[in-house]
Amino acid sequence: MRIPVGRSRREGSEPRRRTGDDAGWQRARRLLTTPRGRAVAAVLAGALPALAFPEPSLWWFAYVALVPWMLLVRTAATGRRAALEGWLGGLGFMVAVHHWLMPSLHVFIVVLAALLGLLWAPWGWLVRSLLGGMPSPARAAAALAVVPSGWLMIELARSWEGLGGPWGLLGASQWEVSPALRLASVGGVWLVSLLVLAVNTAVTVLIAVPRARTTAVGGTVACALATTAAWMWAPQPESSGRTRIAVVQPGVINGIGGEDKRFERSEQLTRELAGQDVDLVVWGESSVGSDLRERPDLAARLAVLSRAVGADLLVNVDARRVDASGQSGIFKSSVLVGPQGPTGDRYDKMRLVPFGEYIPARDLLGWATSVGKAAGEDRLRGTRPVVMVLPGEGADRLRLGPLVCFESAFPDMSRRLTRDGAQVLIAQSATSSFQSSWAPEQHASLAALRAAESGRPMVHATLTGVSSVHDARGGRVGQPLGTDESTAAVYDIPLARGTTAYVRFGDWAVYGALAVLALWLASEGARTFRRPAREPEAPPVRTVRESSGRPGH
Repeated sequence: MRIPVGRSRREGSEPRRRTGDDAGWQRARRLLTTPRGRAVAAVLAGALPALAFPEPSLWWFAYVALVPWMLLVRTAATGRRAALEGWLGGLGFMVAVHHWLMPSLHVFIVVLAALLGLLWAPWGWLVRSLLGGMPSPARAAAALAVVPSGWLMIELARSWEGLGGPWGLLGASQWEVSPALRLASVGGVWLVSLLVLAVNTAVTVLIAVPRARTTAVGGTVACALATTAAWMWAPQPESSGRTRIAVVQPGVINGIGGEDKRFERSEQLTRELAGQDVDLVVWGESSVGSDLRERPDLAARLAVLSRAVGADLLVNVDARRVDASGQSGIFKSSVLVGPQGPTGDRYDKMRLVPFGEYIPARDLLGWATSVGKAAGEDRLRGTRPVVMVLPGEGADRLRLGPLVCFESAFPDMSRRLTRDGAQVLIAQSATSSFQSSWAPEQHASLAALRAAESGRPMVHATLTGVSSVHDARGGRVGQPLGTDESTAAVYDIPLARGTTAYVRFGDWAVYGALAVLALWLASEGARTFRRPAREPEAPPVRTVRESSGRPGH
């Protein structure tokens, strides 16, 4: 039978035309086969988790945000390429989570992100090692524990103050989720990060490793059961009375004489609290710009306010002074002022913001001051935490645990204050330099985690918002003060007693992750030694003309 030229054998069939969507998908797939395309994809995939944090606060997205990055890294051609894509993803993550620093650091933020992103290079290699190719169900099960543990080591390393502190820990994205906060009371934010990473790893296995899907489902169920167990049986603080604390937020006041105008506005707002039966009035970070010993007039004005409202004031002094050792420099200090003036209770900020309050290795990195708003002079730091005691009788005297600015990001500091007897944690902050960014919301959200971890209520008081208060379980008390408000608010705060598992046992989740990694490395080492040795090559066969005395002849 003759077939007409240009016609298919099946009558009436037409060749399938590629649609625009198909063509775009094919181009995207081809792009991911090129080194440059994969590099761009790694940076973008690493940036995705930033959407889980405030201000977008898509908390649920955190449980799948790492999946695109992990799917990419597991298909890297070599372990070296996987490490490279881990580094690029880490760069994207650091820039996205800290993008609000760009007005202050400019291009230097990219340099810092590139350096810190190196922490993710071993993690990229780890993901490919465990999930690359078609891993067995047993290897996929190991990945559910090892991959999260590897990520937690990155969070632990960059939590060092000199590397920027624990800002943007993945577990911190769950600050408004009650079951996650209960989990934080057991193992701190570290345990929540492990949960989020385990779910991301399980979803990656579900998508990419069909024969291990049962393992992935089992791992997800185990995460759900662990969270449920924490919700039902984790020890929780018991109610022990109430206290009334006022937060004074003067708002953005800049320009010539801004320091004096801010003080005057704070005075005005504080006077409005008279007759409201408050136990304490809290001002934000840097609310007083002069050492009260050098400015007795300011100390007297604060004492008058204390008498007017019938409560002590906790202010924050950002000024130069000479400390007890004779060292002169700028300190940021929480100072308690009563009806007779400063009470003597003072806490000097211990952990300073890199580049904002000091420059690490200034001799090497001092050039940062020429490209951004880095600190022109290093602040001096305190040497010990302080628990302040308000006036009262016997056991009714309220004990305060002050923190300053980004110290509220450090779980160990609030834990130490709680163990030292603090009944209320107070963070004094100022984020006016980043007023229109995600930073104020992100900073305020940390109070929920610290409260849940410690089992103590926490007050986050700022100059310009967001100010907020959280109870001993991390739940919000009253309404927060936004970045557009200049006001004072009184919060009726329930106190609590008792000890959470995190306060009692500390960072056990970190040590557990270290143990998991150590066991895995030992197992991999043992596997390497158990591999059969290669058979020695057979000696060359001698020819007729060859002899032992004259090889080859």
